[in-house]
Amino acid sequence: MTDRWSAGVIPYAEMGYWQPDYVPKDTDVLCAFRITPQEGVPPEEAGAAVAGESSTATWTVVWTDRLTAYDHFQAKCYRVEPVPGTPGQYIAYIAYELDLFEEGSIANLTSSIIGNVFGFKPLKALRLEDIRIPVSYVKTFQGPPHGVVMEREYLNKFGRPLLGATTKPKLGLSARNYGRVVYEALRGGLDFTKDDENVNSQPFMRWRDRFLFCMEAVNRAQAATGEIKGHYLNVTAGTMEQMYERAEFARELGSVIVMIDLTIGYTAIQSMGEWARRNGIILHLHRAGHGTYTRQKTHGVSFRVIAKWMRLAGVDHLHAGTVVGKLEGDPNTVRGFYDTLRLDHVEADPVKGLYFDQDWASMPGVMPVASGGIHAGQMHQLLHYLGEDVVLQFGGGTIGHPMGIAAGAEANRVALEAMIKARNEGVDYLAEGEEILKKAAQRNRALDTALATWGDITFNYESTDTPDVVATPTSV
Repeated sequence: MTDRWSAGVIPYAEMGYWQPDYVPKDTDVLCAFRITPQEGVPPEEAGAAVAGESSTATWTVVWTDRLTAYDHFQAKCYRVEPVPGTPGQYIAYIAYELDLFEEGSIANLTSSIIGNVFGFKPLKALRLEDIRIPVSYVKTFQGPPHGVVMEREYLNKFGRPLLGATTKPKLGLSARNYGRVVYEALRGGLDFTKDDENVNSQPFMRWRDRFLFCMEAVNRAQAATGEIKGHYLNVTAGTMEQMYERAEFARELGSVIVMIDLTIGYTAIQSMGEWARRNGIILHLHRAGHGTYTRQKTHGVSFRVIAKWMRLAGVDHLHAGTVVGKLEGDPNTVRGFYDTLRLDHVEADPVKGLYFDQDWASMPGVMPVASGGIHAGQMHQLLHYLGEDVVLQFGGGTIGHPMGIAAGAEANRVALEAMIKARNEGVDYLAEGEEILKKAAQRNRALDTALATWGDITFNYESTDTPDVVATPTSV
């Protein structure tokens, strides 16, 4: 530190960004970065460089540091640990003063923490594994417009997962035929149907026409079943003005829910969260594009971080993995995502990939959505891995049913209610799941046909995003 003000280039560690004796404060934002330094770069220097470049540093000494309380505004790398079984990779723990961030702004938070530093040459790769948001910062965000509890009260649906389906094919249907799919799926027993991420306002089906036919289908299905139904009307558009126009029209038509894509950006998501709260509309977020930076182990941003940012930003639903479907999803990692979205206090758990305790200070939970290659034959696994507060969305697993869309929905509803009944009776539904489904199928042709069609379909590929530790059995 004696050379802190020498002209020229000084290693980041010697400029105060490496502080192994630092004790993080309750008000600090804490980050765990996976760093892969270039050859010859010590891990402590690499961690200090990440701290520096994501807070106040640049490549050379600048005299204007003297005009600030530089030691207060510097981020501090306070611990560096090797990743078990992965030579050359380290987890760097970095603390950021709360003063570095604008209140209630995901855009500002992310511009600092994942700004230029991910292109820093001394690092081969960099990944943000987890973040601890202090309660003092949590309280500057509105959070979900409604949350899990209020959503169930809006819908009057309790004691089981909600059921949904994505309209297929997602592109190419006319508005009228699209609405027919929605009606058949909802009358068959689903709670929700949805637009997919790339259904916006294309020449084959403009948004206003889709909204009209979908809401006609919702209203007809509600009248036929006596249940509250919904269709996620995707209001994603090129400008905020267009998005507000579409959302307002959905509200005027009586929709209980609208949908946006992650690709619209953090500020737009927060704006739509505020709109949804003002207008009493559930807000569904599709995580479109997340896999471009969340899936790989060495570089990018973990989805558990995205989940935290989205809970702060204010959405009611978020796609968060299925474990057994066609999309990426290690069981322990997905459990960590779901805990992050639903629980009020989340304990650090390396087995789930959770590096920090996270206190949400009574911020409402987000309803996770499981979607992608799931079917009725997996109902026992879905309930076991994902729990009760989740939306199970069977797209092809509803619309691809040989007996038609309504039969596909019926199969899913019967499978779910049979599994919930078994669980409530104390049956080991995971171990006996296949038998429970077969028994229910004896009394329901739609489920019997679904099991015959998809019962053996699995997607057993090795996950790329897994925790770095595993649970070790111990004797008592």
